[in-house]
Amino acid sequence: MTTADLTRRTAAELADLLTAGEVSAREVTAAHLDRVSAVDDRIHAYLHVAGESALAAADEVDRRRAAGEPLAAAAGVPIAVKDVVVTEGLPTTAGSKMLEGWVPPYDATIVRRLKEAGLPILGKTNMDEFAMGSSTEFSAYGVSRNPWDLDRIPGGSGGGSAAAVGSFQAPWAIGTDTGGSIRQPASVTGTVGAKPTYGGVSRYGLVALASSLDQAGPCTRTVLDAALLHEVIGGHDPLDSTSIADPVPSVVEAARRGDVAGMRIGVVRELGGDGFQAGVRQRFEESVQHLVDAGAEIVEVSCPSFEYALAAYYLILPSEASSNLAKFDAMRYGMRVRPEGVEDPSAEQVMAATRDAGFGPEVKRRIILGTYALSSGYYDAYYGSAQKVRRLIADEFAAAFTQADVLVSPSAPTTAFRFGEKVDDPMAMYLNDIATIPANLAGVPAMSLPSGLAPEDGLPTGFQIIAPAMADERMYAVGAALEARLTADWGGPLLDRAPDVLSLPAPTVALPGKEA
Repeated sequence: MTTADLTRRTAAELADLLTAGEVSAREVTAAHLDRVSAVDDRIHAYLHVAGESALAAADEVDRRRAAGEPLAAAAGVPIAVKDVVVTEGLPTTAGSKMLEGWVPPYDATIVRRLKEAGLPILGKTNMDEFAMGSSTEFSAYGVSRNPWDLDRIPGGSGGGSAAAVGSFQAPWAIGTDTGGSIRQPASVTGTVGAKPTYGGVSRYGLVALASSLDQAGPCTRTVLDAALLHEVIGGHDPLDSTSIADPVPSVVEAARRGDVAGMRIGVVRELGGDGFQAGVRQRFEESVQHLVDAGAEIVEVSCPSFEYALAAYYLILPSEASSNLAKFDAMRYGMRVRPEGVEDPSAEQVMAATRDAGFGPEVKRRIILGTYALSSGYYDAYYGSAQKVRRLIADEFAAAFTQADVLVSPSAPTTAFRFGEKVDDPMAMYLNDIATIPANLAGVPAMSLPSGLAPEDGLPTGFQIIAPAMADERMYAVGAALEARLTADWGGPLLDRAPDVLSLPAPTVALPGKEA
């Protein structure tokens, strides 16, 4: 098979070919590395490509398969990993100069599980610094680009993972989602992104942003692939105190079944009105009708407190980020900068110079906001009040799930915007997460899958499915049912309609160290 044949296959299809002996793990991995070499100078999805170790891992899978040893179902299917997940022997920067050159001495639990399942790691993907952003414009190492239009953002903070999957540089990838950083990139790149129930996938080994919100999950091209990866990385981890001891929900079975007959689908009134692009709303409404045609019942639900979710989130997240990033103090690890013109600087002066040089503008903005919200005299008024709103949102989710089996909305209010449009307007940037944030505040699972192309600009739109905590299988069942109907309408996957990356006009914004 050619490189194009292999890189266009889904992870599930590759797993079947590998199991049948029709292709080797080395051939599959090499094909994806060749694709990275061919197109990533245009996309910049990767910060580090681990070609040698990926091929060695693939060879080990081939050896074990030839010897008749038991293997996981997806053994030999390569994967990309967001650079916020620590990887032994591979650089982990979290998109920040603060960690430039850091090579962790251990693996995150999800990385260990990937390796145990025999998934070669292709490399580490680009991201907004410390996962703060909605466009990957805040990476210290340059932007990643959207495979549909090189002058548009691929979402954030996990734009690199979504762009790698959307440009066929990886069959699937690991992302993390604190307020939508898996789902919003999926929406704007025409891919699938799933945020499992909080605690359903171990956080051990994630560079923490906001510990009560962070959750790792799959970035893929199909709902079934997301379910397969979810089962690989999910499950209890004693190294994570927030890890749920219950078994992983039967997500693969649900994704294969894809049946919504008799299910109640709740359309959230507060997620989809003013501020949502007309084409996004149109494709959402068409998708809802597809679910009706598949036998689902549609009900409208109201969650009034969702109006305050954005404000609550941007108090809780900066507060936790301020605490988590305090460890980057130039004393223990990370970069260290001596202040200019100071002969014998104090520890405080070195710390100030290091944090000024090591952190980018968005990280500084959120540290300042979070430190203020936690300061004496303001804690109850800001952080404490935000936590009360969080409780209201969780209660409204619980009430909504008595009326509906799952809730649905558009994944993002707009299609991918152009670089520079919102980078200097924090509020406009934060509004990209308006539909995704509530699920993180409540800790419930949510997924985005492609719902079509917006008629205004021909760019992908996303459909979000939210399920109750530990009922992740419901969102996979609904997602698979909708995906099947939409794919039939389109005559194939949405990404088949994407332009060839190599034929796209050259971008007008240069990447650091690369030509535009």
